[in-house]
Amino acid sequence: MPDSSEATDVREREPADAEPATSERYGKSPEPGSPPGLAGPLKAGVGVAVALCLTVTLVHTLLVFLHVAPPNTISQQYSRQINAWVYPLFEQNWRLFAPDPESVNQQISARTMHTGPDGAARVSGWVDLTAVDHSAVEHNVFPSHTSQNMLRRAWTSYSESHGGDDRSRSERAVMMQQHLRNIAADRVAAHQGTFESIQLRVITLPIGAPGTAERSRVAPTAPAPADARYLPWWKVTSHGN
Repeated sequence: MPDSSEATDVREREPADAEPATSERYGKSPEPGSPPGLAGPLKAGVGVAVALCLTVTLVHTLLVFLHVAPPNTISQQYSRQINAWVYPLFEQNWRLFAPDPESVNQQISARTMHTGPDGAARVSGWVDLTAVDHSAVEHNVFPSHTSQNMLRRAWTSYSESHGGDDRSRSERAVMMQQHLRNIAADRVAAHQGTFESIQLRVITLPIGAPGTAERSRVAPTAPAPADARYLPWWKVTSHGN
């Protein structure tokens, strides 16, 4: 018989394999207001986004460098991929170092055609896209690149790749035609209703030589004739209201 005076521990002992407290089991408790279980996926998503941005930046820099660098084996071998990335949005030239000032003023206008419910074609009036760009640049301390150069550069690239007959003889020419058409359609859509076709008109006026204004006060001369070029009608996707 055990000694009755011996103290008996009546407290329940915790099992050896009992699970630890919640704070010990999961480590540091989540901060108040943060959904549980999102820290890991969120960090992984941010890491993937950063890696993707860095990759795109490096690839873009490499392709633009190959585009502006002198012809070499790599740029000639991958010229199709380089041109597909650079044109038409990332076109580069050396005019910053060898300026080529404009020798003419060009007024680019557009009109649209829409087929009415009765099947008759309705042609709109001309919208002066160049004047719209000029109004956005005038008195603007920080004019956008879109207003200053997008339409003008699109027309220059189109005329260089098509000559005077408006025939696309290369993939780049087709790309520049689509680029110019899309810019004009988006600009006109902000001023007119629905249309299915668009036509551009480019009026070219030579810029007078320095000192012409002073000489004209003494002996006025007739202004140089304007050269108007009408491009073909181009089909577009549905635009307007």
